[in-house]
Amino acid sequence: MTAAGRAPERLIAVVGMHRSGTSCLTGSLQRAGLVLGEVHEWNRYNLKGNRENQAIVDLNDEVLAASGGSWDAPPPRVRWSAAHKARAREILASLAGAPVAGFKDPRTLLVIDGWLEVYPAMEFVGVFRHPAAVAASLANRSGMDRDTAYGLWKAYNRRLLALRRGRGFPLVDFDIDAVSYRATVEGLAGGLGLDATGVAEEPFFEEGLRNARGGEHLPIALRWLHGRLRRGARASIRS
Repeated sequence: MTAAGRAPERLIAVVGMHRSGTSCLTGSLQRAGLVLGEVHEWNRYNLKGNRENQAIVDLNDEVLAASGGSWDAPPPRVRWSAAHKARAREILASLAGAPVAGFKDPRTLLVIDGWLEVYPAMEFVGVFRHPAAVAASLANRSGMDRDTAYGLWKAYNRRLLALRRGRGFPLVDFDIDAVSYRATVEGLAGGLGLDATGVAEEPFFEEGLRNARGGEHLPIALRWLHGRLRRGARASIRS
């Protein structure tokens, strides 16, 4: 909880690698009542918007830069200054009127310790996507080469699994078929205490949001990690 209790009653972060369905999942949960505050609702690479709060993105970028890294060059060690933590508290204070608030920025996986210091009771939902689909999407967006994209996918998703081991939270596989995806998100919303009917009556997901596909043969380390993520997603559905 932030200083003087100026924070939402509950805070849920959607965590996952860039280009992995984090925007779609966040938009779906927003339809179910998750309060995001002011977020981007359109950009050229995501016509429904990435659903990110720019103040949070800017803060995460600054923490990474101060630690000698960036979103596409994760630093080995992340350092939050007192000023960074104060800004995080100010951002959360802007959501203080919301019973269940949330945010999404893939960089959060790289800087999570500071956020947990500011709001220890933070809840999480994770999402992942096939490495080849992520690599294809990053190539479309910024011309990133496949090996670099695979390295980033591994770095982010190792952090995702490590966070889940310590905190325990549901995982969503963005590659499952459309009907299963919508059913999964409805169930997830209900499990989080949100209004699942908001997801069912006005789905955020459209097949066009998946503008790149996987399917190619992967290095063994990526296959192993992707397999662990898929098993976690199946366990989330059963629980």
